Amino acid sequence: MKFFHRFAYYLVGLVIGIFFVSLIFSGKDTRCNYFPNARVLNDIRNKPFDYSAKASKVLAEKWIDTIDIKNTLEFGDVDFDKSNTEFRKAKLFVIEGKTTKNQAIILKISNREDKAILEEIIKK
Repeated sequence: MKFFHRFAYYLVGLVIGIFFVSLIFSGKDTRCNYFPNARVLNDIRNKPFDYSAKASKVLAEKWIDTIDIKNTLEFGDVDFDKSNTEFRKAKLFVIEGKTTKNQAIILKISNREDKAILEEIIKK
């Protein structure tokens, strides 16, 4: 068999294989969250999110915006040493991040089974 024929068979098999793999994995909401930091942030982002009265008061001060909160929940670092994960009803996580003006902030979020509540925003 000539090289051209072997190469054509290879390409046909490759295209069919790519088609079946894309068919299997399309439509699935798969995420690769292997590390605890990514798991916690993903869990908080996927729940309904509320603000406490104290956090709403800080948001009204205009030095921080909800976009900063969302960015911190996307790219922030969870400080597990300062977090309290022993609660059964809610776990309190301390997340460090930055605002769009590059100012360091700390978010204290109560992660419950049904929703996440932003308890406190601290400016570093």
